[in-house]
Amino acid sequence: MKLYKNLSNESGIAKYEILSNGIRVQWDSGAVYFYSGESTGVEHIAEMNRLAELGKGLATYINQHV
Repeated sequence: MKLYKNLSNESGIAKYEILSNGIRVQWDSGAVYFYSGESTGVEHIAEMNRLAELGKGLATYINQHV
């Protein structure tokens, strides 16, 4: 898994891994969640991947849309 840049310094996300069928997110608590296109929606996974690479906004997006 890659370290999340956390450019806002307010995210609860520590790491992420973009996979062919979704994204895996590790929160600061150590909890790991897998979000798939099937369960979350392909459009949400695309945006989550974009935000993960950007390093900002991923936790907010998950909390508001997923």
